[in-house]
Amino acid sequence: MRVGDTVRRPRGRSAPAVDALLRHLEAVGFAGAPRPLGVDERGRQVLSYVPGVAAARPLPAYAVTDEVLADLAALVRRFHDAVEGFVPPPDAVWAGGSYDDAAPELVGHCDITPENVIFDRGRPWALIDFDLARPVTRLFDVATTLRHWAPIADPIDRDPRQRHLDVGARLRLFCDVYGLAAKERRRLLEVSRLRFGRSYVAMRARARTEGGAWARMWEDGAGERIRRAADWLDAYWDELDARLR
Repeated sequence: MRVGDTVRRPRGRSAPAVDALLRHLEAVGFAGAPRPLGVDERGRQVLSYVPGVAAARPLPAYAVTDEVLADLAALVRRFHDAVEGFVPPPDAVWAGGSYDDAAPELVGHCDITPENVIFDRGRPWALIDFDLARPVTRLFDVATTLRHWAPIADPIDRDPRQRHLDVGARLRLFCDVYGLAAKERRRLLEVSRLRFGRSYVAMRARARTEGGAWARMWEDGAGERIRRAADWLDAYWDELDARLR
């Protein structure tokens, strides 16, 4: 809920860790994230309101351009560089979810969907909703982002404006602007495929144990969409891999 220049959110188990992360981003001068402002009289997490517009679905035309994808890659790189020096509190509790097999390198956002990117005059400049942040690799956070923005998805499940995009070219563009090393590019599809399997299991478990929005997403076909995306990736693996290389 927006209240003036603030946003009030239910305070979950990971809220103290997220607040610590946001304080670090503020301290190092990363402008593209909300600022933590404490807890209100109702026990809600209070954050600064980030001005701009999220790319709600159906996506606007500007949200699927190559220019926006390049800007987003640069934003994610700045975020990763800013958060790399963050040392979480010893008692930090992070949201559960899927993960890479490699050792964590930083605390990633892990949910950079169009709804969680704020635009100003048609260009992305900020990230919101850090509820799913957790220790992962840079590559895992990149793969999670490209799941929604390339997008790595069956065309039937894509936003109408995304259905005819050249996914291979968009993967390459994002990696070029981000500066992803060659050895990481070789693992991008592997990590994306790994994530699909683990996301399916994690979402199903949260739907069963937590209910609420997780149950609604699962009932709305989230599991089937993950399965279709994994099948699509398998079918086009060689083509996408060639574009990345």
